[in-house]
Amino acid sequence: MNRDSIEQRLAFLRESERLKDTLRSGFTGNGAKESTAEHTWRVCLFALAFSDLLDGVDVERLLSLLIVHDLGEVYEGDVPAIFQVPDDGRDARERADFQKLISDLPVGLRDKFLDLFDEYAAGQTLEAKLAKGFDKLETILQHTQGANPADFDYAFNLSYGEAWTKDPPLLQAIRQIVDEATRRRLNGEPGWQ
Repeated sequence: MNRDSIEQRLAFLRESERLKDTLRSGFTGNGAKESTAEHTWRVCLFALAFSDLLDGVDVERLLSLLIVHDLGEVYEGDVPAIFQVPDDGRDARERADFQKLISDLPVGLRDKFLDLFDEYAAGQTLEAKLAKGFDKLETILQHTQGANPADFDYAFNLSYGEAWTKDPPLLQAIRQIVDEATRRRLNGEPGWQ
């Protein structure tokens, strides 16, 4: 391993640190704004917590997809799902930002990261479908336990990410439980006891 290769990777990691300051629309249980890095950590933990129930899944690949899936938000930030508009060019902008972020990595590693990013975006492989499902479920879970403002739109969560949480059955089972907590929050009750 030569010094230049190490420095390239460290530069990437330093630049990726910006994700710690990229805020999302969700709130933690203490009322702090959630960062994208915090979301990424917990969605990885989410997948790991259910990994023993994922027959035939390459868990390392699933975790790799989850680790890179929001790195395209490092420069322009997160767009809350409630404000996302189909075909608004956001996907292309995030991919371009991701390419900028990884541009100084060694070629083989850069290609590997871009392949992961594109695989997640396409959502065609089993691991990518699970990654998208876990991403949506973690967001909804956070909304059920966060100290959200009084006007928070819990009803939106009941349809959010439905296409990615229908299959496999594990995602559907998790979704059912998280939706129950969402309905409790809608009724002014705590999401979780």
